[in-house]
Amino acid sequence: MKLFPFGHATHPKWQMAAGLVLAQVRAQMALPDYAASPTLALLYITDHYVDEAQEILDHLSAELPEVTDWAGTVGVGIASSNVEYFDEPALGLMLCDLPSHQYRVFSGVAPLGIGEGMGFEPFTALVHADAHTPDVAELINEMAGRTASGYLFGGLASSRGRAVQFAVSGNGNIRGHGAAGGVFSGGLSGVAFGEGVSLISRVTQGCQPVAPQRVVTGAQSNVITELDGEPALDVLLKDTGISLDEPEEAMAQLRATLVGLTAEGADAIGRTGSFGADVVVRHIIGLDPTRRAVAVAERVSTGMRMAFCQRNPQAARADLVRICAEVREELEPQEMSLAAASALADSATDGAPSTERRIAGAIYVSCAGRGGPHFGGPSAELQIVRRALGDVPLVGFFAGGEIARHHLYGYTGVLTVFR
Repeated sequence: MKLFPFGHATHPKWQMAAGLVLAQVRAQMALPDYAASPTLALLYITDHYVDEAQEILDHLSAELPEVTDWAGTVGVGIASSNVEYFDEPALGLMLCDLPSHQYRVFSGVAPLGIGEGMGFEPFTALVHADAHTPDVAELINEMAGRTASGYLFGGLASSRGRAVQFAVSGNGNIRGHGAAGGVFSGGLSGVAFGEGVSLISRVTQGCQPVAPQRVVTGAQSNVITELDGEPALDVLLKDTGISLDEPEEAMAQLRATLVGLTAEGADAIGRTGSFGADVVVRHIIGLDPTRRAVAVAERVSTGMRMAFCQRNPQAARADLVRICAEVREELEPQEMSLAAASALADSATDGAPSTERRIAGAIYVSCAGRGGPHFGGPSAELQIVRRALGDVPLVGFFAGGEIARHHLYGYTGVLTVFR
């Protein structure tokens, strides 16, 4: 598989940004290491362009007639290799060279599994979703059940205006879309991949436990009444050192405190003292002094494990490096020939095997509350990814919630590479 052509640009006028991106991808398509005839495009725009979404899609698809399938969404920020665009008009595009029988574009009006034909079986899927869709977490879980692996990756569109998604297949419209132009609001859309598309995906957490793991021993809907047999509010105050005698200071501390939840029987805190991939982080949305209870933004049941936590830039940085290292380790051959080992030892050679040469492209979806400033400077998060993986084709966006497996996360990053 050859490298996926990609481009990114910012400009007050979308036509100029589109022209710059097209120049980049066309130049790459002329190079021997890049795919010359890709058919699937992943398109991400910042919310500055949301009102021109249909014009952008129409223009790009007309300029790239060989690309038959389009998917993507909007974010308050978008990402590409080594760069983040926040609060500025920008777009990113990656053209994926995949066998047409190994993927399907879907949307809310043409769901996965309707009229597929050709024996296509979804193994995993890139999913874009609208946060305003009722029961979106349940829909994500249901979508995971439609794939053979049960693994999804992606995120919720984020926008200060309209939240849009791109979904176009084949002749310009997915079956069932009618006269729709490929720009949608609401529901889920994305690309399902067959088992023949080789992917590696990892989740990185952005919060650090500040207290021991607890077991939920009393709960009603989204209200935790007991932790380890004690009133939940009492445990919260004890674990975080918050005192309600000073309300203003207490409120500031409570806003910075979140809850990391995981299913019954699964540990919230791993051996390293950090959250594992199964943990979903949710806000504390209320306190009930009468019942000594704590309300959180998630349904909770007895037996679940949890720990109070806070956003932590140092922990987030270390965890991002960790998942990149895991991806590299999975890409590296377990055994290396003498010739390859000698090539690696010779720093002057251009023929040395490298991780990036085994990555055709990558997608990175991060929380809109992360990004460069959280990591210490502009584009710092994507610079960490580039240092770890190399200069690989990459696009993505900053989401209102991140999707991995059947979970809807917050304050995380989801890195997926095509190999």
